[in-house]
Amino acid sequence: MKVFAHTEPGGAAQELEVERPALEGSAVMIRVTNSGVCHSDVHCQDGYFDLGDAGRFELTAVGADYPLVLGHEIVGEVVAAGPDASVTLGDTKYIVFPWIGCGECQACSEDRENYCSGRKRNLSVQLDGGYAEEVYVPDERYLVPLGDIDPSFGATLACSGLTSYSAVQKVMPLPPDEPVAVIGAGGVGLMTVAVLKAVGHRNIVAVDMSDAALANASQVGASATVTVGGEDLVGDIVKAGGGKLAAAIDLVNNGDTSTAALFAMANGGTLVSVGLFGGQYRFPTALTAFNLLNIRGNFVGSLPELKELVALAQDVKLPTPPLKEVPLSVQEVNAALDGLRNRTLNGRAVLVAS
Repeated sequence: MKVFAHTEPGGAAQELEVERPALEGSAVMIRVTNSGVCHSDVHCQDGYFDLGDAGRFELTAVGADYPLVLGHEIVGEVVAAGPDASVTLGDTKYIVFPWIGCGECQACSEDRENYCSGRKRNLSVQLDGGYAEEVYVPDERYLVPLGDIDPSFGATLACSGLTSYSAVQKVMPLPPDEPVAVIGAGGVGLMTVAVLKAVGHRNIVAVDMSDAALANASQVGASATVTVGGEDLVGDIVKAGGGKLAAAIDLVNNGDTSTAALFAMANGGTLVSVGLFGGQYRFPTALTAFNLLNIRGNFVGSLPELKELVALAQDVKLPTPPLKEVPLSVQEVNAALDGLRNRTLNGRAVLVAS
């Protein structure tokens, strides 16, 4: 089968032919019909994540191996199944949950596989991802029926949607008019605004350096926007929200954005750190105590949360970020990753099989 793989850190994807793996137990093979391109794939293409003064977190340290097939926002159809699988082959489309744990640790036993402390099996890191004709999934339980959701939008639910939904759960419940900042209005940020809007929140301040991104945020539900680059970012955020923040969800999560969010926070406020742009916190530790602040990390979400999000998307028409559908090919994989890296891609790119 054909895959679009990176053969070394920092390199472009290449088209390769690989053998379809044997299927045991309840494993399945999915023909990829739609594959979203996520900004975290840019970091994975580089082969590391920036840890500020702590150096680099190398992807190979968590079991990644080359050639590396990226892509973790996958929708597709079952084309083969192991002997114990009960899923029907055919035209039914599924969203694939990619954040697969070891299956043996306490977190996995509680259906919190994104918290797994064992040997993870995440698609696009330890296992091949969805920039391919087909993708191997270790168990049919990781398939969530798409229903009547648009498949390109549905693909984005597997990561940007799930990450947004899980992050929003970490700040809710809040009175709907309390100010919540969403920092970064790229793909995940737009989905975070949309999810906040869908659960009834009204005071949503989108923060970004791009006017086009902020225009997108307004279209999906932001009540106010702040352009990064002024002399007083903290003051601009507080003014836009009508007061200090009850919460902030930081989809950039570098030293500058986390510092601004914490200084803009009301007593008892919550910062949810999501983005992987790198750096470190620069905030007085005493103020964390004096102001009773909460700092929470968020890494994607769990399988139950994905099912809840899909149910929400089936019941409520979630605002859809701009989607750019392009052919599933090695050229478009590289073009989409370059567009994310260079900030020239407006909205979300989704690779679509012919």
